[in-house]
Formats: sequence, C-alpha cells, structure tokens
Amino acid sequence: MSAATDQPTKASTMPVSDLPWPLLHSVAAVADAPPTQIAERLRDALLPYLGSSALVIFTEDCTGRPQKKAGAEEIISRVSIAELDTLRATLSDETPWFGEAELAGRPRAALALKHASSQALLVITDPQPADTGNNAEPELVRYLWNLAAKRIQEKVADAPPSYLLESRAASAERIRVTAELTDLHSTTLETLLAALRSSQLDNAVARTTVTDLTAKALVKLRTLSDRTTDLVEEPVAKAFERLREDLRPLTGYSGIEAEFIEPPLNGRALPGEVAHAARAVVRGLVLAMMEQPEVSRIRTQWDCDGENLLINVRDDGRGALAADAPSISRLDRRVQALTGQLRMDVMPGWGADVFVSLPLDLPTRPAGDVAGWNLAARELEVLQHLAAGNRNRTIASAMGISENTVKFHVRNLFKKLEVGSRTEAIALAHNHGLR
Repeated sequence: MSAATDQPTKASTMPVSDLPWPLLHSVAAVADAPPTQIAERLRDALLPYLGSSALVIFTEDCTGRPQKKAGAEEIISRVSIAELDTLRATLSDETPWFGEAELAGRPRAALALKHASSQALLVITDPQPADTGNNAEPELVRYLWNLAAKRIQEKVADAPPSYLLESRAASAERIRVTAELTDLHSTTLETLLAALRSSQLDNAVARTTVTDLTAKALVKLRTLSDRTTDLVEEPVAKAFERLREDLRPLTGYSGIEAEFIEPPLNGRALPGEVAHAARAVVRGLVLAMMEQPEVSRIRTQWDCDGENLLINVRDDGRGALAADAPSISRLDRRVQALTGQLRMDVMPGWGADVFVSLPLDLPTRPAGDVAGWNLAARELEVLQHLAAGNRNRTIASAMGISENTVKFHVRNLFKKLEVGSRTEAIALAHNHGLR
C-alpha cells in the first residue's frame, strides 16, 4: 500500500458560510406554511428570482378556499375561477407557460404552471425575471411550486378539525352568495329577454343582436353557478370511483382481493370536505387491515341516507386489529372533526368490521359561540356587522368611526380568525351563530 493510500480519504464538504441560506429558509417557510399563508410564502420565496405583481394558486383540493392569493389587491380581489379554469385548460403538462391571459378582468402578462397529480394551477402576473445570471431559475420556480402544491395536498389530507369546519362553512357561504347573485341577475336577464322578444319593438336587427348577447350572458351566468357548485360538491358515485382508483395501486400488488359495493347513483352529492375525508378514512382503514396476518379480502361499501354518508369497511382476517391502535385513533379524530362517528366491531377469529357515519350538513352552533377567538369588544361588533352583510361605509356610520378604523379592525379580525377574505370571515361567523 502506497503512502498516498495509507491516508484516510477526507470527504469534501461545503463550508457552512457558503450554503444558500436565504433559499433554504424560503424552502422551509413554504414547506411549513399553513394553507391560508402558502401563497404569500411562495411569492416571498420567488421574489429574489422572479418579480411579480401578484401570485394566485387555484386548487380544487381546498374546496372551501380554492384560490390562495398574494400581491396587488386590484388583481387578487378580482381574479375569477372562470378565468383560472380557462387558463388551466390551455396547459397540457407541467411545462411553464408564458403569455397573455384574461385575468382580473383584462389581458395581462402571466406565467402559469400546472401540478401533475393535483392539477393545481399557479399563475404569476407580470413576471419579471431577476437579473442574476442564474440559468437554474426556471427549475427553481418549478421546484418551489411543486413543493407548495404537494404541501397543500398533504395539509388537506391531514387537516385539523378547525380547518375542516371552517372550510365547510366557507363552501356553504360561497354557494349561498353565488345562488343569490345568480337568481338576481337571471331575473334581470330573463326580463330583458322577454322585453326584447316583444314584437312591439321596431328595430328587428337591434332586437335580434341584443337578444343573442343577453342569451349568451344568461348561459354564462348559469355555467358559473354550476361551476361553483362543482367546486364544493362531488357526486357520490364520482367520489366513490375516485376512491376505487386511489386504492387500485395499493391493493393491486398485495395479493388481497378488494371488493367495492357502490353507492346508489341517485345519492345526494357530497360536500368536498366530506368526500376528501371519506377517501382518506377508507385508505387508512384499508392500510391498517392489510397489515394484519391472514387477510385475503377487504370489502368497502358506501351508502347515503339523505343526511349522512355511510361507510362500511370489513376484512376477513382473524380479528387482530385493535380499536385503540394509533392508526385507528387518528382516523377517529378525523371523523370527529366532521362531527361524524366511527365504530369498530372486532371478534377474534372473525375479522374487523368498521362503520363510519359522516353528516352531509354542518351542525348548528349555539349563538355567540365565539369566545375562543379572543376578540375585543369593537372587533366583535365589526364582525357582527360583517355577518349582517354591511359594507365598510355602513359599519363606520353605525359605529361612529372612520372607514380606515373599520379596515384596521377587519385586518385584525382576519388574523385572529385565520381567514383571507370577508366571505370566509362571514361564513365562519355564521357557522358560530352570528347573523
């Protein structure tokens, strides 16, 4: 052995001072962000490499809050789901797209990326690459976006009880507001159509033209209303089919026979949070059952009684699954988050039989159940005005304060309630008995 080989080989390491600490801190901030802050964290992480006027995330995993936004208020307050849907439809894969798109009511320069597994969309308006000379910047943007999209999926899959309840409240409020606007504008448009179709009007060309435009507007309005419902509700048969597809890779190579008893096709549509939770609970139960010895078959059945989604998962093992096992306890907490019930019957030598009931409607809460928010008296008064549908000017007049002071209280409310918009705050207030 030569003298050179006698010496131990020393691994080359990068000095700590040379590590890209700002980037590492940004990655950690995105990975650790709660769903309500992930857009802001992602935009902050991208700013050293890609300037922008606004950043918008559109994800149907978050049924209560499908948009997550940061940046210029005139953009994030006006960008619509219809605009985001249209842009997403033009993207075929995860390749970044750059061009001009209709956003917040007018054409804007935009960079858009779609996440493969979740189909979540990232839109960056007025993108301005930083002059760093770093050729890796496009890949860095894609990496940070994929990290954010994956974290959203994970947080929704393991959402705490408070998030699930607030998400359901926000979904219900959005449906209510959309339905009211649809009814209001539909009545206006239908009245206008009736007048234009009247033979008492002389100018036939003008009447025909305006009739066509109004009819198209009416169709578009109905389409937008249906799209809102699609975001927050899922047909029970479609939700069950997604479960089957999710479980196919899990059971396909295990040698265990998976049997599926489908729900009735005319069963009531499921709120998005219930559909997500139901699939997560069944996946968790199937995994726990597969870990037992001598299990060869697992049967999953869904049904609806009009008020609840009824789930039954059964195995043919020897009854080794314990009701107090950590995996079952975690699933039970998720079920309780949606005010549901989980019951497991285990008989040694006869397998495990699990029954889950998930309510399809939000429970009513006692009026004024808001003590946990630690609101000051003025903040609670502002929240009550918001829940009543009052605007800032009306609130200021009623309380004898300025509109700026109202805005100050509203910002504090958003932080304490952990919401990102007036709609979410109103939905949460209604869910807690404030009207």
